[in-house]
Amino acid sequence: MQINFQKDLLPHLLGIVLFYLIVILYFSPMVFDGKIIFQSDILQWEGSAKAVLDHREATGEQALWTNSMFGGMPSYFISLEFPGDITNSVISVLTLGLPHPINGLFFGMLGMYILLLSFGVRPVFAIGGAIAFSFNTYNLLSLEAGHNAKIWAVCLIPLILAGIHMAFERKRILGAALLALGLLLQLKFNHLQITYYTLIISVIYVVVRMIFDWKKEGIPGLSKTIGFLVLGAVLAVGGNLGRLATALEYSPYSTRGNSTLEAKSSGLDKDYAFGWSNGKLETLTLLIPDFYGGGSNTPLFKDSASEKALRAQGMEVAQINGFIKGAPTYWGDQPFTGGPIYGSVTLVFLAILGIWAAPKESLITFGTIIVLSLMLSWGKNLSWFNYLLFDILPGYNKFRAVSMALGMTLFAIPVLGMISLERLVQKKELKPLLISGGIVGGLVLILAVASGAFFRFEGAADANFPDWLVTAMKADRKSMLSASAWKSLAFVALAVGLVYFHLKGKISDLILGIGLIALISIDVWTINRRYLNDESFQGNPSRQFFAETPAEKSIAQDQGYFRVLPLTEGLTQGARTSYRFNSLGGYHGAKLRRYQDLVDNQLQPELQEFITKAQQGNFDWEGTGIINMLNTKYLIAGAEANAVFENPEANGAAWVPSEIIIVSANQEEIDALGEINTKTQATLNTSEFGQISAGSGQISITSTTPNELKYKASMSQGGLAVFSEIYYPKGWTATINGKEAPILRVNYLLRGLEIPAGEHEVIFTFAPSSFYATKTPMVIFQYLIVLTLIAGVFFTYKESNGKA
Repeated sequence: MQINFQKDLLPHLLGIVLFYLIVILYFSPMVFDGKIIFQSDILQWEGSAKAVLDHREATGEQALWTNSMFGGMPSYFISLEFPGDITNSVISVLTLGLPHPINGLFFGMLGMYILLLSFGVRPVFAIGGAIAFSFNTYNLLSLEAGHNAKIWAVCLIPLILAGIHMAFERKRILGAALLALGLLLQLKFNHLQITYYTLIISVIYVVVRMIFDWKKEGIPGLSKTIGFLVLGAVLAVGGNLGRLATALEYSPYSTRGNSTLEAKSSGLDKDYAFGWSNGKLETLTLLIPDFYGGGSNTPLFKDSASEKALRAQGMEVAQINGFIKGAPTYWGDQPFTGGPIYGSVTLVFLAILGIWAAPKESLITFGTIIVLSLMLSWGKNLSWFNYLLFDILPGYNKFRAVSMALGMTLFAIPVLGMISLERLVQKKELKPLLISGGIVGGLVLILAVASGAFFRFEGAADANFPDWLVTAMKADRKSMLSASAWKSLAFVALAVGLVYFHLKGKISDLILGIGLIALISIDVWTINRRYLNDESFQGNPSRQFFAETPAEKSIAQDQGYFRVLPLTEGLTQGARTSYRFNSLGGYHGAKLRRYQDLVDNQLQPELQEFITKAQQGNFDWEGTGIINMLNTKYLIAGAEANAVFENPEANGAAWVPSEIIIVSANQEEIDALGEINTKTQATLNTSEFGQISAGSGQISITSTTPNELKYKASMSQGGLAVFSEIYYPKGWTATINGKEAPILRVNYLLRGLEIPAGEHEVIFTFAPSSFYATKTPMVIFQYLIVLTLIAGVFFTYKESNGKA
């Protein structure tokens, strides 16, 4: 088969160039000026990962454990690299060298383009759908927040489904290879909630496809296709063997795993899991982005009602400008939001067009995905459905922020929309266009002119403001909805007009496609620029965020081994302290379960009591037994040097208690911690670890690295020694003078050893088999995926050439 460059290659090359240009133009401060997006979550990640990254740079060794956060935890979900891993190189090649994380948006457009082409959508239409998918506000708001892994995971969904679809289209090797590649990269980014949603999408597609194909293909044909897809999935899992093995090892001991306290249930608490539930009417932001007032802090238009009200009250100009620059215009159901979920009203119109125009199979598949994802996103606002799934669906109770399901919605809408457009243009039927245009346009028009008759525009933030300002804010919210609705109506009218003139033969499909690309691009670009614009980029936000304070400089003079308690950011809300010190606090969505238990039941109440006494001038360090056993030498209460308080009662790195308190249950043990003197007493669950006698002696720490700790023990009487290190049952081994000894769990979450009398060297080593036994097979599987992809392209081309 002879390749026609203009027909077979040029449209695809132009599409790829356009995708590339859109990314570099939108993110020009990053690409051309070297600036960085100010991402709050990424800054927190930098703090949590600093010790791991420093160790890797200094030694070339992966730090598998970090003591910089929550007293100590595995670094699997912080920063984990495997020698020989080729995924970063693959990403760099496929995204043409674009920087992380904006390369994910480029790859999302490329993947969606491939998916739409595989469904028979012509290139000029597929380009518009790809832009709408990658540049929806969900992705851009996630990028602004620093949810880079989530963006990449979402942007890989189209490639995964493209592989599945191609396999069912009898391009089985290529389909399996694309599935393997997409799933390999998605699992690499380790966002299991999005992977869970991807599985739901895939199952819906496969079930619908098998229902429609079983008579035509028969059981043998369908079994062969499923076999190839299973092979692709196995290759992807194998290519992430190390990541999955470490995740599976860690998960049962994290906050996503089983409860350790007998009175608590497994997984996440429902209130926590469903805290960010999309309101049912909030779904209308897919049509009208400002339906619920935009984001929680949204700039108001000039001469807004709020601005006039503030001026009438005699407020200073600076105060007025400060308020209208980030007004609380959002009045939806969520606690707060960065902005609306929107992916162009044009695509919503085209998706609704699919009710009459799309092939039945596509309508059922992607219509089901859209409806189900919306129901999932409503969370507690559709409690009968979502609470049931939370209780019975395997693994679903490990996830939070159910509004994340809208990523499925914003994936399915452009797919269904562009498939519908393609079918409509092929059949040249006018009626579906007029019906869908009338429904969407009519609804938007009603909301534009009569929203005040249906809604009160009251938000949760209103309680913080006087009545005269609340009245003004309500007027502004109404004005925002109306203006946004008129804008959406204009886009719908233009889209309907373009399709209408094409069906009438007045314009070509090329002009129609270019017109839709322009409408979609202008639409999503203008909305996104409100929330992610040139002001979002900084020269080096890390330098400013982590600039050393006088307080930190004061603590840094101490070269000993200790932990720091940061009052400035709390125990679970920030990792800035972890950038320089071993911290009791941190920032992570899957901390160790036992540490969270300690925070909730003992550490936070003890800290609060200490602060109350300190405010009265009584620094009761002797009463902080939990803080002391965690070797907390310094407390930071501010940025200045005089805001550092040294704890003279810290227990140190290790000690030998004179009394052992016997317990038999976790709840009993954590309760006992609040009663004992942690210097002289230690709890031990003898039903798990047997009887151990108390001893006497001294222990000092001699060497510390992330994966190894060394101590010198002088025991006048053999017995239990307590180490101020977090107990984790997998991967850690202990030796006493080179002979392995069992590690005990004491004081609910600390490590203990039974050490005989005499002089000893004690070494703790972290060498989990989940990492070391899987790293080589993982790389082998990755190369197999590359070879399978090459084979798939070759055989598909050969087959096409044969048919020609």
